[in-house]
Amino acid sequence: MIIAQNEEGSLADALSSVAFCDEVVLVDSGSTDGTREVAEAAGARVVVNAPWPGFVAQRDFAVRAARHDWVLALDADERVSRALRDEIQALRAAGLDRGGYRTPRVAFYLGRWIRGTDWYPDWQVRFFDRTRAGWQGDLVHESVRVDGPVGRLKGELEHHPYADVSDHLSKIDSYTTLWARQAHAAGRRTNIADMVAGASWAFFRNFVLKRGFLLGSTGLVVSVLNSHYTFVKLAKLRELRQAGTAGA
Repeated sequence: MIIAQNEEGSLADALSSVAFCDEVVLVDSGSTDGTREVAEAAGARVVVNAPWPGFVAQRDFAVRAARHDWVLALDADERVSRALRDEIQALRAAGLDRGGYRTPRVAFYLGRWIRGTDWYPDWQVRFFDRTRAGWQGDLVHESVRVDGPVGRLKGELEHHPYADVSDHLSKIDSYTTLWARQAHAAGRRTNIADMVAGASWAFFRNFVLKRGFLLGSTGLVVSVLNSHYTFVKLAKLRELRQAGTAGA
């Protein structure tokens, strides 16, 4: 199952990587490009659910649209590696004895695979039995909750999250806004000290503790932008708190 909107440029590779599945369901949230046509040409069953209801609701819709209980959830910018495909097929042949399986996700960014920083191994539950698992979360950071033990796979889920630094910055702006709204609604507070300490710790953790320095200039970029993400999300939360206080 894949959720997508205006993803005609990247969708073909994602669809090709899941061609081993019994069926491929693409849930489209109102594309205005050739997303649906690309999916149908690849043999996927296209279901439209628009307008966009939010990540958790759309993923749940896709799970329900599948004809089988065991589902493999994918985004248009992700691909199932050959190793992960072979591992899933071997598990299927031997018997699936867990409610879901967690797999490492590796990002391809600025010309290289990022196996370091906060980005790796980025464990994700994407292969699961929908009768024993389901999506949970709020505006950001949705995940699969499994009722029962969760297995761990070795094969990687390949992720192509950003076209370039500009695209990365644009998505940081979007995700930090969602995070701040969610944190504000939950009553969370922050201050200048939190912003500085949080951003500083994020850089040290990414570049030093999680060995971003081994990735050269790309590791430095990822570490700085991860630190930037932390600072901006807290700054936006503070802005919302101040606006609420002024309005009161």
